[in-house]
Amino acid sequence: MCKAAALHRYLYITFNRSFIVNKFLIKDLMVPISEYATVPVGATLFEAYLALEKAQEEYDHDKYRHRAILILDKNNQVIGKVGQLDVLRALEPKNEKFDRFEDISKFNFSSQFIMRLHEQYLMQGEPLSDICKKGAQIKVEDLMRAPTEGEYVEEDTSLNTAIHQLVRGSHMALLVTRDNDIVGILRLTDVFAAIFHTMKECGIDDQ
Repeated sequence: MCKAAALHRYLYITFNRSFIVNKFLIKDLMVPISEYATVPVGATLFEAYLALEKAQEEYDHDKYRHRAILILDKNNQVIGKVGQLDVLRALEPKNEKFDRFEDISKFNFSSQFIMRLHEQYLMQGEPLSDICKKGAQIKVEDLMRAPTEGEYVEEDTSLNTAIHQLVRGSHMALLVTRDNDIVGILRLTDVFAAIFHTMKECGIDDQ
């Protein structure tokens, strides 16, 4: 490819990237908080799951499903988030013996060997019925994660900035604010879908 053609392609892609990120507003891509799964402080893990299930049933089925639950204080302000990995970590058996498996990894045992020890221990551990009981006992505030400063974005912020925050922080979603109130969730899946849908429409691959 000659230098002129390469420059033309660079300018074309740069223009289309600018067009893509300026075509969408954060408030157009976000999920309103009223459509997201929320539970108050004090709710159990099982109650959080029911809230997630209800939100998924009522949400637009043409879009990606929710993967987290927001925790609200008594003033209905978001103070934390519980994701799928948080739930699995909370349900996983934990005691001193289980923690020792992490310690022996320091002695250069293979990951396969450590995994077999894990499996042997789990087979002798808590039955599924006991794990289910945890769902009714664990409180969401015991496993929630408080949002970091980089997880907030104003609804009028450029999509370019939001993309930078998502990538830099490896976030799955950002909390969208309006006058310091959280009004929605900007999910990575929705940003990804919007960008590539637009790229497909403008035919970047044909240039």
